[in-house]
Amino acid sequence: MQYLKDIFYLFYPNLCINCSMSLLQSEKFLCTFCSNKLPIIDDDEYTNVTLISAFYGKVLIESVRSFLYYQKHGITKKLIHELKYKNQEDIGAFIGSWFGEKLKESGVFNDIDYIVPVPLHKNKLKKRGYNQLTKFGEKLSAILNTVYKPDILVKSSIVTTQTFKHRFERFYNNKTTFNLVDFEVFENKHILLIDDVITTGATLVACSNELLKVKNITISIATMAYTNKG
Repeated sequence: MQYLKDIFYLFYPNLCINCSMSLLQSEKFLCTFCSNKLPIIDDDEYTNVTLISAFYGKVLIESVRSFLYYQKHGITKKLIHELKYKNQEDIGAFIGSWFGEKLKESGVFNDIDYIVPVPLHKNKLKKRGYNQLTKFGEKLSAILNTVYKPDILVKSSIVTTQTFKHRFERFYNNKTTFNLVDFEVFENKHILLIDDVITTGATLVACSNELLKVKNITISIATMAYTNKG
């Protein structure tokens, strides 16, 4: 059986998403060299203050953590592009496993009651076939020993793309709306809201404002990546 596997990998190799080199059987998505080049965000006081500062004056957030820096031409962008647009849903689990172990070691989210993903609109979900946050969230919930709850917060509107707008303009033109379908399940709970990338933070603010309608809720945020570029 192992011989047949070796033959298969010889003619149909998995390739590194970043450098396109053939992966060893023990490697997933990235070769060891490219994995070691990932721009992992330090979990230190200065960095954590920088992350949460994106929400100052907009919404009350308990803690914010992010795993990778997102750069215009970098490994993180390639990973998330494959995850969202190339049906590579398992990349979410790959990132979630690595990030989850770091979060567990730090203890920052040991009191989380539920993990809630930023939802996709039902039309986009139907078109894509999956929410890119699902396997990421499920992996985090398993490692942090909490509950993944994807169906309580829903997206009720679609806006046109704002990719090419200025950072300031993108934030204040974000008309996306989210709605809770149950206002009791999160009462007196600490919620970890997850997304792929923090850019302006507008989507996370919109989600948080809806969640804050719940009595005595606490909200923290965790994302796959963070960019401070507008």
